[in-house]
Amino acid sequence: MSSSPSHPASLTCHAAFQTTRWSVVLAAQGKSPSVDAGASLEVLCRQYWPPLYAYVRHRGHTPHDAQDLTQAFFARLLEKDWLTAVDRENGRFRAFLLMALKRFMANEWDRSQAQKRGGGLEWISLDSVEAESRHAPGDLAALPADSLYEKRWALTLLETVMGRLRAEHEKAGRKEEYETLKPCLTAERGSIPYDELALALKMEPASARSAVHRLRKRFREIFREEVAGTVAHPGDVEDEMRAVVAALGRE
Repeated sequence: MSSSPSHPASLTCHAAFQTTRWSVVLAAQGKSPSVDAGASLEVLCRQYWPPLYAYVRHRGHTPHDAQDLTQAFFARLLEKDWLTAVDRENGRFRAFLLMALKRFMANEWDRSQAQKRGGGLEWISLDSVEAESRHAPGDLAALPADSLYEKRWALTLLETVMGRLRAEHEKAGRKEEYETLKPCLTAERGSIPYDELALALKMEPASARSAVHRLRKRFREIFREEVAGTVAHPGDVEDEMRAVVAALGRE
C-alpha cells in the first residue's frame, strides 16, 4: 500500500510539535472535526493498518475475513466519534488504535452485515498478498497478539522512515549513494568500511565519512518526526522512541 503522508517540518519547539498529526486529531475532540484533523487521522490510519491486520490475523481470522474486519474497523473509526474516548494525558496513537480495535471486535463486528472491504471504504486498499507478507513472517507468528501488534507497529514506522529517507535521496539525484550507504545505518561505527564506500561512490574517504554521518543524522531526525507524529505531548517522544527500539528487538 502506498501513501504520501505530510510530515512536520520541525520538532524543535513546543509550537511546532502542536502541528503534528496526532496532536491535530486530539485537538478535534468534542468538536466538529476539522479538515486538518480528518486528513491527519486518515494519514495515520493508512500508515498503521499493517499492525492492526497482523493482530486480527493472530486472533484466528482468515486472510479474507481479516481484511474485511480491518477495513470495517477503519470505516467505523472515521464514522463514529470514538476520539472522545481517548485519554489526552496518555495520547499515544498506537495504544488508542489497539484499544479501539479490541472494542470493535468484541462489541461491534458483525460479519453477516459487513460489506466487502469494510463497507465500501475506498481510501485504504488492502492487497491480500501484501497484507499476508506484512502479517507475521517467520518467528513473529509465535509472539502473543499484543506483542505482535507492537512489533508490526515498530516495523511499519521503520519502513516509513526508510521510505522518506530514500525518497529524499532520489529527489536529490543521490539514489545510488543512498543504496550504497544504507547498510551503514545499522553498522557499528568502527566497522564501517569507508575506503570501500569511497571507491564505490568515486569519492574521497573523508567525503564518504561525511556522507555516512549525514545519512545517520537525517535518519535520526526523520525517526523522531515520525514518532512525534503519533503522540500527544512533547514529553512522550523519548519514551515512545525507546518503545519502538524495544519492540523491534522482540523475538
